Amino acid sequence: MYLSNQIIILKKTLYRITYGFTLVFLLGLFYSNVPAYAQISATATTIGKSSGLKLPRFVSTHSKPINIRVGPGKKYDIAWVFVKSGVPVEVINEFDTWRKIRDFSGAEGWIHQTLLSNKRTGRINISSDEQISLYEKSMEQSDVLAKIGTDYPLAMKQCDGTWCEIIIQYENDREKQVSLNGYVRQSTIWGVYEQEKFE
Repeated sequence: MYLSNQIIILKKTLYRITYGFTLVFLLGLFYSNVPAYAQISATATTIGKSSGLKLPRFVSTHSKPINIRVGPGKKYDIAWVFVKSGVPVEVINEFDTWRKIRDFSGAEGWIHQTLLSNKRTGRINISSDEQISLYEKSMEQSDVLAKIGTDYPLAMKQCDGTWCEIIIQYENDREKQVSLNGYVRQSTIWGVYEQEKFE
């Protein structure tokens, strides 16, 4: 068993790691423990005039560092900077090639469209002193692989409206990256809407 303040590994298999783990926050050292902004239902959507895509929608950042500005253009002041890639954000408005985004804390700002990716990532949407179960299969009767805390970054492979298949990554004591696949309740993730489905 491996323990940290953000994850507890309960089960290991041959294709997973057999050594002790060192937790690596690949996507979100900058995440805070503030409560998540209330997520909007996936049914309450409009169509963006610039992209033709639904608003709101979840995407992720794919570059670093990224300046988030107070308005849609480089002439506007920088509100904050993302220092890691793969951060889940919600696109809530569009202007030409700029996208207004909202992060997990509810902070809003503008980012150029070329700095966003359709790759889905997320973070656990619970209070800072809780953990959720990572299941081997999409059912609570299956084995629990790990317990995950709120600050742990994750990549989403697919969601069916109830469960999401996710990937979490570690670096072992030999500095090699390893991945762990499993399932979590969709309602526990910020980065996907209630009952949203995607593959």
